[in-house]
Order: sequence, then structure tokens, then C-alpha cells
Amino acid sequence: MKQIDIACIIDDDPIFVFGAQRLMKLSNFCKGFLIFHDGEQALNHLVPVLRGTVKSAIPDVILLDINMPILDGWQFLDGIITIEVVKEITIFIVTSSIDPRDKEKAETYSNVKNFIVKPITQDKLNDLMSQMPD
Repeated sequence: MKQIDIACIIDDDPIFVFGAQRLMKLSNFCKGFLIFHDGEQALNHLVPVLRGTVKSAIPDVILLDINMPILDGWQFLDGIITIEVVKEITIFIVTSSIDPRDKEKAETYSNVKNFIVKPITQDKLNDLMSQMPD
């Protein structure tokens, strides 16, 4: 599996963000990170980047929490699917929710690759890596 360039983590839990980032670094998962603490921050940064109007690095993968303040993961997904993008991004929902309705809802979004229940482990990270397009 090849190392990806940029991973984006959208999650309001600083402990999860720290742990996921550390695990990704130890695993050589990616070369760099974008970190956002809510969906609004992420959309404000990513929309112009994805449209190609701002020259900045586009993430290859997004780890998205669904339960966040301001703009949650569902609202982020609703916002991101409305724009035409210059590059497709693989999105994984990584959440503490074990509600089967959340997993069913995630499956309705074509840009969501998988639904992972926290915590993220080395095995789960390896599984994510294997699901990344070549």
C-alpha cells in the first residue's frame, strides 16, 4: 500500500485527534495532516480548495466524526456533496456511535467509503489503508 499525501481529521475530540494522528504517523499512513474541530471549519477551508479556486493541498482521505458542535458530520457531508470537486476524496466516518441507523444513513452517501466505530486501532487503520484507491 502506498503512503497517501494528506489525511484530514474532522473531529472535536482532542484525545481522538491526538491518538489518530500519532497512530497514522507511526504507521506511515500519510505525509501530512489537516485537522478541523467541526464541520463548518472544514467546509470553510475545503470548499475553495476542492473547487480549485485556492491552491492548497487537497486531502486524499477524510476521517469524519458525526457528532460535533456547530456543524456535525452529516451537515458536512450534505455540504461537500453539493460542490463539484477537482479531485475525489475518500471519506471514512469514524465515530463513537453504535446506532445502526447512523451506519444505514452513512451508506446513503456515495462518497462515504466505510463506517468505523472508535477507537481507531492499528488493525482498523490497516483496513482503511487497504480500502484506499491506488
